[in-house]
Amino acid sequence: MFDLGGVLVDTASLETLTSLLAGATPAGARDGTLDDQAVRDRWLRSPAVRSFESGRIPPEVFAQRFVEEWGVSMEPAAFLEDLSSWIRRPYEGAAELIARLREAHHVSCFSNNNELHWSKLAPFVAGFDSAFSSHLLGQIKPDEQAFRAVLGELGVGPTAVRFFDDSRANVEAAERLGMRAFLVDGLDGTRRALRDEGLL
Repeated sequence: MFDLGGVLVDTASLETLTSLLAGATPAGARDGTLDDQAVRDRWLRSPAVRSFESGRIPPEVFAQRFVEEWGVSMEPAAFLEDLSSWIRRPYEGAAELIARLREAHHVSCFSNNNELHWSKLAPFVAGFDSAFSSHLLGQIKPDEQAFRAVLGELGVGPTAVRFFDDSRANVEAAERLGMRAFLVDGLDGTRRALRDEGLL
């Protein structure tokens, strides 16, 4: 089971968030020690993000709440337009990797996602045996109930799953449930973890 952004799909999310935080007002100012994982963690903890990516608020409401919560100097409409461009494309070779794994395994994706980005990912997501998005589940990683919802849909226990994500918080949450979970960065890192696990 794979996360998408930063694992199999190239996105502008992290660099855009870092840039927004660097230019934030004092209430949302970027700490100089805030590394990539810290930026990811802040995104995961954000009340605005959690509401949007669990499908509870529409994009326009999210944009307004986000710029207020994060203290960024963008108009909500401009932020929303920018947000739509964060998803770039699957990494070269990602679709082929999934097809190869499907020859011997049930291959799923589980992504914290939203209606804007999920629609762009539809052609790639169609290549999985099963695909789960937080905005459709109404649950979001790293919450335990989100993982349990996916396991319930798959009809398997946690020990049957190998999980790959670029967020330490998500990996640690999966491990607490009993999954074998791997912190990876990009397609090369994902391939290495798969080979180390004997899946390639």
